[in-house]
Amino acid sequence: MKPATALSSLVLTLLFTAPTLNPVLAQAPVHIPESSPARNHPLPTLREQAAEQQAWLEARLNRVLPELMKEYGVHMWILSMREYGEDPVFWSITSPTTFAARRRSIYVMTLQPDGTLERLALGGTSQGGVFEAYRSTRPAPTQATSELVGDEQWQLLRELIEDRNPRNIALNIDSEWAFADGLHSGEREALEQALGPYVGRVVREPRLAVNYIGLRVPEMMPRYRKIMESVHALISQAFSNAVITPGETTTDDVIWWLRQRTQELGYTAWFHPSVDVSRQGEGRISGNAVIQPGDLLWTDFGLVAMNLHTDTQHLGYVLKPGETQAPAGLQQCIADSNRMQDLLLEEMEPGRTGNEILAATLARMSSEGITGTVYTHPIGDHGHGAGPLIGRWDAQEGVPIRGDEVLLPSTWHSIELQATRAIPEWGGEQANCRQEEEAYLDADGQRHWVYRRQTEFHLVW
Repeated sequence: MKPATALSSLVLTLLFTAPTLNPVLAQAPVHIPESSPARNHPLPTLREQAAEQQAWLEARLNRVLPELMKEYGVHMWILSMREYGEDPVFWSITSPTTFAARRRSIYVMTLQPDGTLERLALGGTSQGGVFEAYRSTRPAPTQATSELVGDEQWQLLRELIEDRNPRNIALNIDSEWAFADGLHSGEREALEQALGPYVGRVVREPRLAVNYIGLRVPEMMPRYRKIMESVHALISQAFSNAVITPGETTTDDVIWWLRQRTQELGYTAWFHPSVDVSRQGEGRISGNAVIQPGDLLWTDFGLVAMNLHTDTQHLGYVLKPGETQAPAGLQQCIADSNRMQDLLLEEMEPGRTGNEILAATLARMSSEGITGTVYTHPIGDHGHGAGPLIGRWDAQEGVPIRGDEVLLPSTWHSIELQATRAIPEWGGEQANCRQEEEAYLDADGQRHWVYRRQTEFHLVW
């Protein structure tokens, strides 16, 4: 993958200085004390949600996509798909009232001399007015042309391309990035037949799809911060005596409480939550287990609201009789994890690759005597989002291709990692403090927590 050149200075300057297209204003980073309780934030009505999401869509198509096409030298971008075979980009260019492609949906975006985009829909809908339905103004095609180009939609596409005469045509075909590989094989065959002699102008530019999906507009952050606070509030309640009775409640009970409460609040989950315990003398216990005093609790929990995804891992501790806090060894373990978060965020400088950030972070951990692993990923329109990977749990030496991608400003990341430490109170047995928390890079590349991070255990009495 080629690194971006002027993107961080040109694209994102425009991105964050263009007029706001929605009444939700971007917020400056805020410090939220750990002592203040997290609250659940009800979502607005579905109609209000749709209006907010539509404004985000307009901002992305008006401000982000034209600059990316200029940056990567793409003149025309064609997205073609059928119902049940949607391109991953589809969910980032469509209205919140659209739930699937309709029959065959073809979207064509052409860069204009003034730097704006012509956005046309050949099938599907206008997506709330952000695309214009394309209609032919030519006489009916001859029989020979019909046989060459195919059905009416392909005829229209061929006509459009002939009229615009693009220098190149980007198609989503890529062997490494799923986000840039949304053109299904049968659809590709039909599309290439429709292109005819223009198939020689086809280019592959995976960064276009990857970075369009990955870049965030600032209007999204106020809503995302509220969603993240709701995640903290849910976990705080799940890892409390409101839900857990030691000696009776099982890990499956907590999992299903999280699922049920998520639905009641109007959110959805993009994966089934995980809850497990680590226990002195037994280590990490997989599967359903009765929660006991002295257990180290862990959850991995991801919500979706308004097409914004979260991915959070928190830790809890079940107090033994006479205890008022977790053992000092476990507290040091979570302190190690927090220090790893600090080191990682310090190394997450725009322009560096995920593998460079990983290597630098691991080296600093080693110099400070911290043992652990880093496996951080982008987040946003998808839970495992578009952009550079910073390690995998099974690839601490670096991740080919996805780890070589460059980190950009104006992106969100799930800071996922774990610290390993011998716990004196457990007779020297090791514990893993696994944490995951959402952070973001602002337009200047500065790093901030979306809400806040966990620094103390959730306690069950």
